[in-house]
Amino acid sequence: MIMAFDPKLDKELERREKEFESTKIIVSVQSYNEGAPKVQISRQNRNDNGWIFSKLGRLSKEEAEAVYEMLGEILENLED
Repeated sequence: MIMAFDPKLDKELERREKEFESTKIIVSVQSYNEGAPKVQISRQNRNDNGWIFSKLGRLSKEEAEAVYEMLGEILENLED
């Protein structure tokens, strides 16, 4: 039996983000139900109501460089 995702069990352990003109890239470490920490990369787009989740999709060179830098910082602190 597959259990439904429960957002109350999802914990953000660490987060880095970089804002661009109308988008934000987020690299974070998440742990679901006290499980192994996992790296998550996501994008949010700005609209009139604030920030909304969007598919990460393709990255510009500037975005890719920011992800690379944030991943390096996150991985330094992530324990095996």
